[in-house]
Amino acid sequence: MKSTTRVEGNDLIITRRIAAAPEVIWDALTDAAKLKQWFAPRPWRITEAVVEPRPGGRFHIAMAGPEDQPADCAADESDAGGCVLEAEAPRRLAWTDAMSAGYRPNAQPFMTAIVTLDSDGDGTTYTATVLHRTPEDRKRHEEMGFAEGWGTCIEQLAELVE
Repeated sequence: MKSTTRVEGNDLIITRRIAAAPEVIWDALTDAAKLKQWFAPRPWRITEAVVEPRPGGRFHIAMAGPEDQPADCAADESDAGGCVLEAEAPRRLAWTDAMSAGYRPNAQPFMTAIVTLDSDGDGTTYTATVLHRTPEDRKRHEEMGFAEGWGTCIEQLAELVE
């Protein structure tokens, strides 16, 4: 099944049904070694991942392309990563790049991501909602390939857990 993407104001929302329990998906989302297996659209890859699934915990990934080029969205070397806002296992994980771990403000906020995992019997509805401060930020994220990139990542997640 393909994912569906929609725009609501400054938010981008992508949804897909995955034939796996929320607990299995939660594990793939919050275990850094597993996250590295699916959270970048191949042939891109995650070179570093830190997930501390608790409010105030660190959420940080670094991505590289097939020729080791950094992602366009990569921050500079001083990037402290993002901050987990909510962690309700196995149902909801929210993080932002507006802050780093311990709720320390970051210089260049861009988005807040909220992933919800809703059980639907023999599977899970995975929804990623990405909030942006301005229409320009949302448009920039769309132009970066949000629908294609996040959609591919969710397909890779489904391959891993189904």
